[in-house]
Amino acid sequence: MLSKSRSTLQIVEEQVRKWQYTTAGQKAVKSKITVITISREPGSGGNLVAQGLADKLGLDLFHQQVIHEMAKSANVSERFVKTLDERAMNVLDEWIAALVDARHLWPDQYLQHLMRVVGIIGQHGSAVMVGRGANFIVPPEKRMRVRIIASMDFRIKHVARTFKVSPKIARRRVVRTNSDRRAFIRKYFNADIDDPANYDLIINTETTGIEPAVDAIIGALGRGKDLLRQAA
Repeated sequence: MLSKSRSTLQIVEEQVRKWQYTTAGQKAVKSKITVITISREPGSGGNLVAQGLADKLGLDLFHQQVIHEMAKSANVSERFVKTLDERAMNVLDEWIAALVDARHLWPDQYLQHLMRVVGIIGQHGSAVMVGRGANFIVPPEKRMRVRIIASMDFRIKHVARTFKVSPKIARRRVVRTNSDRRAFIRKYFNADIDDPANYDLIINTETTGIEPAVDAIIGALGRGKDLLRQAA
């Protein structure tokens, strides 16, 4: 699992070493889903669901902030590129070009790096990715796209309890974060973050709880054991 507490450089170097060690003779089958992307409403417990999936399936966990820091660095992008052979990189570049064309995107430098970093993680597989529009970037045959939701009242209480703030401050934080995420997806992917068509599975943690949500995703995936074997 990738920790948010270490520097981006440390995380990158550790991940590159892991890919170099495991890649030989363990290429993912083209049709096998090897990446779970998590989009979540603020305060819904999406990070906890992602953590639970990574723990149960033995997958690498890439948090939103980690992906963001990686995407800001051209050096990280180039370091990741070197972990793929020429054929795999060509396939990824073709997919990204098709994505840009299909969604009528205008990729600035940040989006170019973001798509490349997320795309390379997707090529290697065995990962859970949280946020940053990963559900739009990873090719359909490799991903399961999950959206975690809950009612506003539930999310406000969760944020207030987690960060030990008043309900008023918690509400402000939820609304602001939700607005920022919606704007990010609209700006970079020309899409609506709340559109259910952008996800394969939507789970309300207010009614399911965290652990049952994790189990539901694994059950829907239907290949938990395959993912676990690949990651081992």
